[in-house]
Amino acid sequence: MLKKIFTPATILIILGAVLGTSLVLYAWRLPPFASSVEMTDNAYVRGYVTTMSPQVSGYVVEVPVKDYEAVEKGQLLARIDDRIYRQKLAQAEAALATQKASLDNSRQQENAAKARIASSEAAVDSADADLQQAQSQADRQDSLIRSGVVTTSAQEVAHAALDRARAAMAQARAAVEVSRQDLQTIIVNRGSLEAAVANAEASVELAKIDLSNTEIHAPREGKLGEVGVRVGQYVAAGTQLMAVVPPDVWIIANFKETQLAGMQVGQPVEITVDALDRHVLKGHVERFSPATGSEFSVIKADNASGNFVKIAQRVGVRVAIDTTQEAAASLTPGMSVVVKIDKSLDPA
Repeated sequence: MLKKIFTPATILIILGAVLGTSLVLYAWRLPPFASSVEMTDNAYVRGYVTTMSPQVSGYVVEVPVKDYEAVEKGQLLARIDDRIYRQKLAQAEAALATQKASLDNSRQQENAAKARIASSEAAVDSADADLQQAQSQADRQDSLIRSGVVTTSAQEVAHAALDRARAAMAQARAAVEVSRQDLQTIIVNRGSLEAAVANAEASVELAKIDLSNTEIHAPREGKLGEVGVRVGQYVAAGTQLMAVVPPDVWIIANFKETQLAGMQVGQPVEITVDALDRHVLKGHVERFSPATGSEFSVIKADNASGNFVKIAQRVGVRVAIDTTQEAAASLTPGMSVVVKIDKSLDPA
């Protein structure tokens, strides 16, 4: 009877059902295949890839570096013809000298105006003395005319001299006021001259910056990507010349949101590198992305329209690589890796 029930076909069907169920349970990490280790192959090496571009336009006259060459911080990468920018600097310096000369001339005019004020004030003192003398002479003639000693003509001459002395006094005082107003005008104009000097100094600094920008230097140590600029090529501001890749690297592993429960910053990470013959490196969780990858995409999905199918989203997890490992120096941005995190382990 048992032989009729457990025929070879029946056994194959039972084995197939058990195997299929096991595969489903394993794929969904259900008991007895539940595990605290989460793995993803959606992980890549990342780094600071800096694209070098000029800030000025011109013809390239020197490119002393080659593709994939190691460079130091400050090393010359390319040079643009600087003859025009040197002349612009000389022109700005000449304009600055002109403005400074005008400012110095203003200070000299101030000194001259102060001297004129002193001269006018001295003229006032002289006019005051003449006025006092003319007043005394007029008073003497008035006293003599009352006693009948002198004629009226002498009195008229004395009073005429007094009037002239008063007029001279008024003129001298007016000259003092004119000199003071001239001085004030010079002081007021001084502000515009000082502003012109400051503007000329700024122009000189801008010309120096443009001149220095004709040389493109490495911002930090690293290796170059492909050098895309050639001697004799005309480049404009923003033209991509080459890329500098510093040695700092890290891992971005995109885990499904269903895998994140229990993950913590500091937990140890196992990294398998495809390019290094699947060599295993050690690292640790550094931080989590503040949003899923779909939130950062240019075109976002509109889940409020049409039919909806729930899809597990992925969240970026940044993994720091332990730099004490010799093989870590061979990692370069863009490499594919496989990341495993044991959520049962405590953070370091």
